[in-house]
Amino acid sequence: MNAIAASYHDRVNVLQGTRAFASSPFDRPEWFALLAQNARPLVAMASEGDALAAMALSEANGRIEPLRNWYSFTWRQLAPDGAEGDRLLTSIARDLRSRSHRVTLWPVPDEDGSATRLEQAFRNAGWNVLREQCDHNHILPVKGRSFAEYWASRPGRMRTTLKRKAKKVDVELLTRFDVAAWDAYEAIYAESWKPEEETPGLLRAFAEEEGEAGRIRLAIARHDGEPVAAQFWTVEDGTAYIHKLAHREAHKTLSAGTTLSAALFEHVIDTDGVSLIDFGTGNDRYKADWMEEIRPRYRIDCLDPRQAAAWPPLAKRRIGGIAARLAPKAAES
Repeated sequence: MNAIAASYHDRVNVLQGTRAFASSPFDRPEWFALLAQNARPLVAMASEGDALAAMALSEANGRIEPLRNWYSFTWRQLAPDGAEGDRLLTSIARDLRSRSHRVTLWPVPDEDGSATRLEQAFRNAGWNVLREQCDHNHILPVKGRSFAEYWASRPGRMRTTLKRKAKKVDVELLTRFDVAAWDAYEAIYAESWKPEEETPGLLRAFAEEEGEAGRIRLAIARHDGEPVAAQFWTVEDGTAYIHKLAHREAHKTLSAGTTLSAALFEHVIDTDGVSLIDFGTGNDRYKADWMEEIRPRYRIDCLDPRQAAAWPPLAKRRIGGIAARLAPKAAES
């Protein structure tokens, strides 16, 4: 067996060798390259012979965090499956004790075992680990249905709204990046209920890349020629990702968002043939109307008990654990 070598890098181009481990847009080297324009990367890597594993990280807020931002649906390890990958991840986790007393990773999925693998790797490396749910991910498994079959199962009020309002707007659905359409999206977003975004240029650059790759699905709804709603999706490996949607508050009564969503659902189901639609993070009530299942997203908070800086948060964690165990007993008494 070869010795495991750990290394750290401040450039994300070293992640090119992890491309095979990418299972979503948010695992690809190109995504991390975009994030690195607004953050200082800390890429932790471990290798053993030809095997390679990595964690795309950043040093911030007095700890080590994922290299991510609010556009990221998920963050996960970049490692081969099985014992070999687990051994490399444990090596990275062990070496990270030399960089910080605390590592906090989120939003980590577990339908693929990522949260479990990372939790175990850090435990094996001597960290005190707290894993807890931090977010929700609404999804629609298509299960071979046509759009018509799917739509027939939606709440009656949704189907009635579409029937009444669809003719009030014209829908343009693009499968390429279009400057005028993106400008319309940004103008709509600026007049929507959504908060101002910190890095809109990053999302535009991502949309341009997805357009070049043929993965973009960009839709604009117009009323009397005026853009009133917009949605930005991508399609990749059988999954449609809903990245952004917005409508002008002044035209809320048109329900243009419902019309756009229906058009995009129909396109990705009947034309693209996806098997899953992913609505990202957040537990907004309206998502339940469109989606049928919810997956948890986890925060994995790791403290190194060997370092004094970790002792105050460790004490707080232990007190919180005791209080949580006592609460049910107090309720029963």
